[in-house]
Amino acid sequence: MANLKEIKRKIGSVKNTQKTTNAMKLVSSAKFKRTEELAKKSRVYAGKLTELLNEIAQKMQQSNAEGIDNIYFRNVENPKKVDIVFITADKGLCGGFNFQTIKRTNQLISEYQAQDVKVRLRAVGRKGIDYFKFNNVELMNEVIGLSAAPEFKQAAELISEVAESYVNGETDKIILIHNGYINMITQEIRVDQILPVDTSKLELNSASTSELEVEPDDDDTLLDALVKRYIEYTMYYSLIDSLAAEHSARMQAMDAATTNAKEMVKELTVKYNKARQEAITTELIEIISGMESMK
Repeated sequence: MANLKEIKRKIGSVKNTQKTTNAMKLVSSAKFKRTEELAKKSRVYAGKLTELLNEIAQKMQQSNAEGIDNIYFRNVENPKKVDIVFITADKGLCGGFNFQTIKRTNQLISEYQAQDVKVRLRAVGRKGIDYFKFNNVELMNEVIGLSAAPEFKQAAELISEVAESYVNGETDKIILIHNGYINMITQEIRVDQILPVDTSKLELNSASTSELEVEPDDDDTLLDALVKRYIEYTMYYSLIDSLAAEHSARMQAMDAATTNAKEMVKELTVKYNKARQEAITTELIEIISGMESMK
């Protein structure tokens, strides 16, 4: 009888877990729809911003035979110090979502350290912060709450502080790592070079058909302002992209957990019925044996 009670208790516990995981799946589904729509709109704006930066940079290159003479475009061939900004979630229960970002960050750290490059880490998201703190790795910045609820102002302040250290010569390169959204079932680790601006992505050698005109005296001022907005929005978009991927990953994880709970309930129910039948059979045998002994 004690065995039956234990199995029944397990069935109740698994059913409660199943209700919880299913509820979390529904919550993530609702949040995902809103975040996915925001990510789509943000992607369009980011594309237009990149296109405008491309046109202005291209015109500056055409007017200067030596290329773009701007601090945000000065690539250091042998960097001595690199800042890595990485984004993880504040919460778990989303499969390998956070682990993939942490794993890629560790890989990049190892690659730079092998080249004798000093790496400074700036973390967004509790899961990444907890991991590196547990492993006694120093963090330059620790931001909690921003990855769960991205805000442009806070994102801009964070990346502007990092960019200022680049302008002041405190770091030679700024890398941004996050786990991005592709579709409902797929996420992708994205590693972007924030500063210096990666000219390979700007297609500076392509022919321009734009009617945009930039005065020589204003090009540096305009380019500086545009690059600042470009890196601010890149940071903000990465947060939104990461959040959409997080909700997508959590939906999958909770759906798998709910399915597993259903299967476990079935198995425990079969086990319970077998144990109950065995208990009934044992009782019948004991009754029959008792009656036989009384004859």
